[in-house]
Amino acid sequence: MMKKILLVMLCLATFHAQADKVSERADELEAQVIKWRRHFHQYPELSNREFQTAAYIEKYLRGLGLDVKTGIAKTGVVALLDSGKPGPTVALRADMDGLPVKEINDLPFKSGQTSEFNGNSVPVMHACGHDTHMAMLMGAAKILTEMKSSLSGKVKFIFQPAEEGAPPGEKGGAEVMVTEGVMKGVDVVFGLHISSDTDVGVVEYRSGGIMAAVEPFKVVIKGKQSHGAYPWLSVDPVVTAAQVIMGLQTITSREINLLDGAAVVTIGSIHGGNRSNIIPEQVELVGTIRTLNQQAREHMYDAVPRKINNIVASMGAEAEITLPLDYSYPVTYNEPALMNKMLPTLERTAGKDKVELVNAVTGAEDFSFFQNEVAGLYLFVGGKALDMPKSEAPGHHTPYFQIDESGMKLGVKLLSNLTLDYMRAAKPE
Repeated sequence: MMKKILLVMLCLATFHAQADKVSERADELEAQVIKWRRHFHQYPELSNREFQTAAYIEKYLRGLGLDVKTGIAKTGVVALLDSGKPGPTVALRADMDGLPVKEINDLPFKSGQTSEFNGNSVPVMHACGHDTHMAMLMGAAKILTEMKSSLSGKVKFIFQPAEEGAPPGEKGGAEVMVTEGVMKGVDVVFGLHISSDTDVGVVEYRSGGIMAAVEPFKVVIKGKQSHGAYPWLSVDPVVTAAQVIMGLQTITSREINLLDGAAVVTIGSIHGGNRSNIIPEQVELVGTIRTLNQQAREHMYDAVPRKINNIVASMGAEAEITLPLDYSYPVTYNEPALMNKMLPTLERTAGKDKVELVNAVTGAEDFSFFQNEVAGLYLFVGGKALDMPKSEAPGHHTPYFQIDESGMKLGVKLLSNLTLDYMRAAKPE
């Protein structure tokens, strides 16, 4: 009995020593993490075009002595830290791509970059926080490499391209990384997303679905053209399209059990016709479906075409439906048993009063493809200054997007502690 007590005391002492080491090094590395973030922010690159970003990360990871592979899913970078001791393989992921957005912020490191998108020259900005994600993972890689002797197993650092979606006609992102074998041998995966409207120091979590599945779709409604003065000679695809848009909304309001999870159908683009006095031959609609559980997802796959086809037929028109259009993400799903297992790590790292259970959101994340392969957790980390009202926080994907850089230190600690604690829990007594 005395030996068992001494062993428990030794394990606890080691556990607290590791936690103190992570906290100490995260404090010491904060200025460097901020420097990395500012570099990425100043020089953003679009999806599948993260060439200089990847080269910068590759050089850094090789400098840590890690086994580095590049060119995964076109521009992805993956590094492996092997402790040399038996244990699980923990994957940590950060996304790398920026967005075709012109930055309006008055920052000394604001983006002035441009690139080509859809054949047009566009401004580029890290308007969603991927610059912070890369910097936080680089900080965690530094700490975990220094603490190699405390590890039992392997750590795979995944720097992923094209989270925002590959350019038209291309494939990219997490789905391609999985196809190319990135998750082979991995036991668990952790990822973080900075949140511009969440207080610095706060980590948000949820068991089960935390972000929605997403399915873009396209509908081409074909009617019969006529002069606008004689609509009875037409089969009007414009009026039919209006009926379809309104009818689709009844799926979520009348067919989905919203108590179990939200569902969204949004039409974001309508194209048809050239003149005020000509009823066109066809109208094109492009939209998106968001669901938070598999049952709702399957229902929408049935209901959207059913609703469209029935409405279009009632108007004497025809419809061509493409669902999904060009990509499809599963639900970002935090496996409940894993969430319960790692919740103490969140509470110890951030402080119990700074760990908040949140509702799911209908935004989507291709981190879900990694979670389809192994159990994983996706968490939100606060990036809003404490003195800023939430109502004034700049939104993601906007020209005004900003974060308080002091929030990144918590992310570095979380990635490091989640790795260490998972390995410790998996270690045989």
